[in-house]
Amino acid sequence: MGMNVGAADDSGEEQFNNSINTTPLVDVMLVLLIIFLITIPVVTQTIKLELPKERNLPTQTKPENIVIAVNRDGDVYWGTERIPDNETLVNRLKTESVKEPQPEVHIRGDAEVRYESVGRVVVACQRAGIFKVGFITEPPAGAGARLN
Repeated sequence: MGMNVGAADDSGEEQFNNSINTTPLVDVMLVLLIIFLITIPVVTQTIKLELPKERNLPTQTKPENIVIAVNRDGDVYWGTERIPDNETLVNRLKTESVKEPQPEVHIRGDAEVRYESVGRVVVACQRAGIFKVGFITEPPAGAGARLN
């Protein structure tokens, strides 16, 4: 089996071909270019939406505001009074929702509470006809309480 590495010169020795064959490199680059041209429109294709801007407002403490707390076990408290079940919460919220002006509900949820427990309170507010529901969160260091 023989190998041809270049043409022989006048002295009979073979010369090496020292140029790089770029054809395979060009082939690979063209394939990559085609792949990128096909996949980029798929990645950037989204539905046009105007997303809400994040904002933190200082808590406005009013006597008519209702503060509902949910501890890490999922227990619901109206102020400091424990609410035994969801129907009791809905009934109490219904009596508050007919007041003029309607009070705001501020939900304080423990950082480790399951989302489901806080979601039940939000659904109870919705069922009772409460329009303004906010979440009280821990403020950044050095600031007061915030309502999101």
